[in-house]
Amino acid sequence: MRGTQREAQRVTSCFFRGTWPSPPPPSPPLQRRRRSWSRSSSSPGSAASTMEPALSEALNGSGPAEPPAAPSPANGTARPPSTPEGIALAYGSLLLMALLPIFFGALRSVRCARSKNASDMPETITSRDAARFPIIASCTLLGLYLFFKIFSQEYINLLLSMYFFVLGILALSHTISPIMNKFFPANFPNKQYQLLFTQGSGENKEEIVNYEFDSKDLVCLTLSSIIGVWYLLRKHWIANNLFGLAFSLNGVELLHLNNVSTGCILLGGLFVYDIFWVFGTNVMVTVAKSFEAPIKLVFPQDLLEKGLEADNFAMLGLGDIVIPGIFIALLLRFDISLKKNTHTYFYTSFVAYIFGLGLTIFIMHVFKHAQPALLYLVPACIGFPLLVALAKGEVTEMFSYEETNEKEKESASECKEGAPPSSSSSSSETEKKEQ
Repeated sequence: MRGTQREAQRVTSCFFRGTWPSPPPPSPPLQRRRRSWSRSSSSPGSAASTMEPALSEALNGSGPAEPPAAPSPANGTARPPSTPEGIALAYGSLLLMALLPIFFGALRSVRCARSKNASDMPETITSRDAARFPIIASCTLLGLYLFFKIFSQEYINLLLSMYFFVLGILALSHTISPIMNKFFPANFPNKQYQLLFTQGSGENKEEIVNYEFDSKDLVCLTLSSIIGVWYLLRKHWIANNLFGLAFSLNGVELLHLNNVSTGCILLGGLFVYDIFWVFGTNVMVTVAKSFEAPIKLVFPQDLLEKGLEADNFAMLGLGDIVIPGIFIALLLRFDISLKKNTHTYFYTSFVAYIFGLGLTIFIMHVFKHAQPALLYLVPACIGFPLLVALAKGEVTEMFSYEETNEKEKESASECKEGAPPSSSSSSSETEKKEQ
């Protein structure tokens, strides 16, 4: 009877741990059993040595996205450790995937700044927005933490999956549209459409949504929808990366800082935010464990062994791409405003980003602990261009560059070219309105 109760307790405890016990082996001597357990619990590939750093990778920083399976005391098995070649391939691929949206997003941000299309107008971040951003991000992160603690994780992830499914389709369609336009034949029947959503009537009418698109955009939207369904059904890492790259590129392209001071405020605030939530509390760890959405780039470390079905991932949060990326894109537009046909500050900050991200990965592997990537990216992306500006004597020009002033100058020049309205013409117009 005691043996049956002991076996039932062992089965129940294994059930709540998420493992199922194997048939008990013949009882070895006590000394041998202790020796085997100490070997399994202290091995480099065991959960005791890799579980905590893996889970600390959260939404920011780089590292393994999923912890290895915990070994069962019954058999002492664990996921085999990744090979050095697989780890190098994973982090090299993450570095390359991070550079692509920054480089092409910065180039597209120049065209976006000059665009007069309402659907392509960028969202300008002011110094006030930059100062409030870390507070808003902290409240959002804490709110997600409370949601996952109170409500069921499955239903929350279902809502988040549907939300990012729609956003991912739109972002991916906007990303591939310039590329797909080169493959359409010249006689393709391209019709223009406009999605307009307004509020109010008469003089109080306000545009909420004003989106212009054509038949080519509909084709891109269909292709993006196929990838979205693939992600929704399989949650495959390739579909996740396609959405993640689209989000990153659109963020760098459409989010514009109005000046360098605003960029320093934003990066400095998120520098403190990243350090606090990664090292100070377990909030980000809990949210990262529970959050299922394409808000990170992942690459398998066991790709060489398992192919496309690999499941031991390294990850990089999209915030570590977009936040430094919009600052690098600002420096590219500053380079163009100097009209020297050189992109010194852009290439300097681009190299600084490579240095900062590489340093993050190196320190993480040396100390075997999760590292907030912005801890190294922010000083590199701000410090390197500032040193170049000091060497060239262009610090004043850098901090006095204002994108809003550029737009005001263009509008002022357009007004000067046209005839200014006279008082008589304005009075006649008011008389006609009254009649």
